[in-house]
Amino acid sequence: MNGLENPGVLDALAHDTRADKLVLAMYESRPWAGEQSQLFQLQEKLNAYVSFVLDGELKEAFPHLAGKPAEIQLRTVHEPDARALDLIARIREQLALQQIAFEIVRIDEDKDGCGSQGCGCH
Repeated sequence: MNGLENPGVLDALAHDTRADKLVLAMYESRPWAGEQSQLFQLQEKLNAYVSFVLDGELKEAFPHLAGKPAEIQLRTVHEPDARALDLIARIREQLALQQIAFEIVRIDEDKDGCGSQGCGCH
């Protein structure tokens, strides 16, 4: 099962050949209601992604992608609330020190397979 609720799973990984960067995506289909548990899940998932990029797992699993600029995307159905946006601002600052970008990408439940049973984020 993918999504913020499962920090041990890399939801999506792709090589953006146009920008020549690595994109790692995490999915969140639940509304953002300022719940501490959801923010904690975001932090845990993010820590796992950063560890994957920085601690050698990426190089071991995908040597051809090692050393490429990295961007982590939070692909979310709902706009993050104020508490989540505050956390995301702090996350961006910390990741910038590691030359890792962090972006929020709004997705529709009916697009890109999200919202269907095959999407993995539910």
